Amino acid sequence: MTKVTQEEIVHFRSQLADYPSALQALQVLEDCEGDLEDAAIALAIRSGQQPEIANSDWLGILARKCRSLICRRELRDDLLNGNFAEIVPYLATSNLCPDLLATPVMMYVMRQGANDFCHPLDPLL
Repeated sequence: MTKVTQEEIVHFRSQLADYPSALQALQVLEDCEGDLEDAAIALAIRSGQQPEIANSDWLGILARKCRSLICRRELRDDLLNGNFAEIVPYLATSNLCPDLLATPVMMYVMRQGANDFCHPLDPLL
């Protein structure tokens, strides 16, 4: 279980204040008492996904599917500096990640550490 702190939620909320889907995702995260995986599963179901609830790494698998978008060179500085205001909408408009799940995916990446998360792609970029 990955717990997100209230401070992290506030940080994301301040950056994504103009993005209704992100605010909705953050509210679900608060309702789940900061449990990132529980919130992601609830949001996935709302998005019409059918996540494997028994698979505790479901969110990690989704994030890795989006890695090539998240770790693009033009987004890397924002990612490393914790600026998600451009990355979350970019990810949400892709065909890889449902709109409501873009914020939990980015929180997952933040918890993993941008360098560690993007490292498998570094030789390719």
